[in-house]
Amino acid sequence: MRLDLLTAMNAERAARRAAVLVTALDGGGQRLVREAEIARDTLADAILPQLRSGKSGTVETASGRHFLEIHLPPPRIVVTGAVHISQALVPMAKLLGYDVAIVDPRTAFATPERFPEVKLLAEWPDEALPKVGLDNWTAFVALTHDPKIDDPALEAALASGCFYVGALGSRKTHGRRVESLKKRGVSDEAIARIHAPIGLDIGAASPPEIALAILAEITLRLRRGPEAKP
Repeated sequence: MRLDLLTAMNAERAARRAAVLVTALDGGGQRLVREAEIARDTLADAILPQLRSGKSGTVETASGRHFLEIHLPPPRIVVTGAVHISQALVPMAKLLGYDVAIVDPRTAFATPERFPEVKLLAEWPDEALPKVGLDNWTAFVALTHDPKIDDPALEAALASGCFYVGALGSRKTHGRRVESLKKRGVSDEAIARIHAPIGLDIGAASPPEIALAILAEITLRLRRGPEAKP
């Protein structure tokens, strides 16, 4: 790989942006396609499915055979709420390859004993989330049932382009949440992106089952995009 391509790829990796190294197998050389450029690229139709899968591979196109080397940021899940569902979600998410951060200013819940070996911020979202850094490779999950904690965090997640935004609660609870977010100036279009009630409808009842439903929905959005049907 040329030094300039390696330097550019490392810069994208440091900024948590995807990049694809395209190698023309007929000897046509290499080039780097940055995340912001993919939709406009001549190989977009071939690159996008590979990007969703996270797997590198050879593709056949009208312009010849190419090897697409996929470089993705590690997907993250940021949760507000150091609750029982979060305790079940953390080990499952790690097995699936997600980095996880828990945010909860309630220090009786946000303790290292309850959440060992995970990034834990016992702070209000407006203090914690800038430290975590939300982006479009981050899924955000609101679990506290406390609008003072969840609503500002949901607003930040929607503004940051998180690929998934979900919130725990009944339809009635979500109706009150919608009104609160509107008062905060969040648009109807942005609010419509919130998955609520959260998780795939698998009839989940216990905290581990709810965590499973949440992770399934997050992974569906990560791998198949925002329009995917369960």
